[in-house]
Amino acid sequence: MTQHRIIQPVVDLMRSPDGPRDRQLLYGETVAVTDTVEGWSRITSDKDGYPGWVRSGQLGPDTPATHWITAPATHAYTQADMKSPDIASLSFGGKIAARSEVNGFLETELGFIPAVHAKPIGVTLTDPVAVAELFLGTPYLWGGNSRSGLDCSGLVQAGLLACGMPCPGDSGDQERAVGQTLPDGTPPQRGDLLFWKGHVAWVYAEDMLLHANAFHMDVTFEPMAQAIARIKDQGDGPVTSHKRL
Repeated sequence: MTQHRIIQPVVDLMRSPDGPRDRQLLYGETVAVTDTVEGWSRITSDKDGYPGWVRSGQLGPDTPATHWITAPATHAYTQADMKSPDIASLSFGGKIAARSEVNGFLETELGFIPAVHAKPIGVTLTDPVAVAELFLGTPYLWGGNSRSGLDCSGLVQAGLLACGMPCPGDSGDQERAVGQTLPDGTPPQRGDLLFWKGHVAWVYAEDMLLHANAFHMDVTFEPMAQAIARIKDQGDGPVTSHKRL
């Protein structure tokens, strides 16, 4: 087993070589490689233990990160100048290794990244719902974990990991592992999580949810009562648990 890191902005984590996408990995995230077969590497993600396959060329040496991206998205530029050509776009949660800071930009192997868009490794945020709100309008993407596309569990994981709280990648595992289950009839409050079979949503306010969902095909607000009725009517059943962090 060897440690590597992701060297492309967003990488699909596949169930099998050339198989379906289960999740995504972001630039700078670290993985353990357990096998390599015909240009594919079997890996386990360090952030949540999720297993799968990535193309071997998407991996590089495990260079320790110094900062992580805290803006919804940012650019790497050829120079420490916002008017210079951009090279790549990185998503919230990506990790970078800064060599120096020049004129408000972090110099990295990928290019110059605005320092205001990053925080040092080890610094965490405090409000996972506020993190989720950064992704409003992001298109829905099954298995998505980036500003370019998210699913329901990706949105929840982004908020919790950014605030230093462990979180699995899939909603079923999140329902089992995250928070404390509340009795039926407990009034919801901001930061609670509502789970259905195959879905999860943040409670944004007493009567409002924030979630990535395939009905709206993006990250959006939805009145709680409306969402509960809609999801039940479309055949996905009632709320299976109400959890509090």
